[in-house]
Order: sequence, then structure tokens, then C-alpha cells
Amino acid sequence: MTDKIALTPKTHTAPPARFSHGVRKGNILQVAGQVGFLPAEEGRPPTPAGPTLREQTLQTLANVEAILQEGGAAWDDVMMIRVYLTDVDHFAEMNEIYNAYFDEQGLTQPPAARTTVYVGLPAGLLVEIDALAVLG
Repeated sequence: MTDKIALTPKTHTAPPARFSHGVRKGNILQVAGQVGFLPAEEGRPPTPAGPTLREQTLQTLANVEAILQEGGAAWDDVMMIRVYLTDVDHFAEMNEIYNAYFDEQGLTQPPAARTTVYVGLPAGLLVEIDALAVLG
């Protein structure tokens, strides 16, 4: 039986509850829902990258990528991405940001499957993203 390994990159603070930012077991890596908080800095509470959907989406994707890398994965290993938006009116803009981001990633594999849902998030947060990767 392979061990389950918790993943917390140096860019992330400890989770606010009893969960891991990411978990890898064998060739499966699950990234927990990430939001657009700036990288951890000593003495600073978690802070959103900015008030705009663009700032938060790009930082959220960077936070997901940091966990993928911590677990030995890359975007090409990702099978499923879930995007959680707080406002249905943000869907088209988020798609533009998302498409441009992945156009720049140099993927060599087909893009991941994706689901987008609408949720409530803490005040000021506009987007949350999780990912499932399979390595090897």
C-alpha cells in the first residue's frame, strides 16, 4: 500500500481547518480548492491578489500549479479542473482568462476536463479552483 502524502508548498500557509492543500497517493494527486491568495509572507494574513476576477483567477491558477509541482505533477497531468465562481456574470471573462493562461502553458497533452459551478465564497473572493492529476 502506498502512503498518502500531504502537500503544502512554501507559498501556502497552513490550511484554516483539518485538510491538506493537496494530497498524493501513488499516481493520484488531488489539489484542494484554491483561492487567489498571494503567496504566504511571515506575519501577513492570507490576502487576495486583488479585487478583480483577472487578478484572483491568475493567482488561483498559480496556487494550484504550486501544489501540482510540490507533488511532482504539471498541468499536462491534470485530468479534471473544477472552477467555482461567485457570480454567473463572470463566466465569459473567466473563460477568456482561463484560455489565455492555458495557451501560455505549452501543454503537450489534451486539455483537462472542466466543470464550472456557482457558489458562495467568503467576502471579497470571486473564484476557487481545484484539480485532479494522474501521474505516470
